[in-house]
Formats: sequence, C-alpha cells, structure tokens
Amino acid sequence: MELSEPIALINQQLIDLFSIDIITGQAIWRVVWSEDQLEKRLVETSDSGLFLLSPQVRVVPKYRQWIKEKYVLERLVLIPEINKDELPTQKISYEPIFVFMDKDNNYLPPKIEVCKLVIDTVYAAQGKTSLAKYKDPDTTPEAYRARIDKTYNELFGEETNVSDALAYGEGITVPHNYVKES
Repeated sequence: MELSEPIALINQQLIDLFSIDIITGQAIWRVVWSEDQLEKRLVETSDSGLFLLSPQVRVVPKYRQWIKEKYVLERLVLIPEINKDELPTQKISYEPIFVFMDKDNNYLPPKIEVCKLVIDTVYAAQGKTSLAKYKDPDTTPEAYRARIDKTYNELFGEETNVSDALAYGEGITVPHNYVKES
C-alpha cells in the first residue's frame, strides 16, 4: 500500500497537535493498520465456533474481520460501564473514528490533513471547538491556485486527448509494423 507520508510522522504530528493522555502517556489520537490490531475480549465461542462452557478472555483481531487492509484513525477513550464486561482487562481503549477508504471501500493513504479535519469535526460536534473559526492556511490567491493545480496534476496529469480517445474507444491505433501499400 502506498503512503504519502510515513505513519510514524503522522502519529507524531497527531501527538504534537492533540497531545497525549496525562495518566497513561498514550497518544489521544493515532493512525493504525487494521490488520495489526488485536484486543483482549471476553468471548463465548472457540475459534472453530463452538460455544464454551464459560466465557474466556482471549486475544482476538480488533478490525480484521470488518476492515480489510486499511488505515484507521483511532481515539483513546474511557470504556463505558455498559461495555466493561466485553473488555475486562482495560479501562481505556482506542476506538475507530475514521477509516481511510473511498465510497467504494477502496484503500486511501492516510494524510495528516484528513486526520485534522476529522478530529476538528469530532471536537466541533462535542462543542469543544467550532469549525466556523477554521481558516485555510493558504489564503492568498496564488497559494490557493497552486494547491488546485497540484491536485489537478496529481489526479489528471497523465491524460491527453489521445489517451482519452483511446480509453473511450474513439481513437484509432496504427500498429508499429504497418506498411502502406500503394
């Protein structure tokens, strides 16, 4: 999977921007790979699906069964009383807030700008801050135009009229060994 910036750098920026938990020293926000995350959970069935005589605490995949090969933005939260039986070995847990994927469930690389937008939105919904105060750092018309041009080139930089015509079946190709007969 391609990354636009290293995960360690994104996570460090999240710590710098949004701090750490003062009790545990853990980051409040982090980005993780869905396939790597495990948790200790109280389960009533074995790996083969048979019901156990009494529930056991086992290490199980956290996201793997639902989120396949994607990055996840997580937030450190207190486990609510109602869920303490499911996660009996912990009082706090990282919970998923955003999955880096498009509308068709395709992989998207994580970016700090996306993390900031999601986190600001969560905080605004909680009344901690307001997105109305958000200012775009590139307020000059030249910087704004440069950012649009950069994004346009990233998305459509390799397209030409010839490639578009070939893609839509309207173009004609001539084989390299073609010889015009008189």
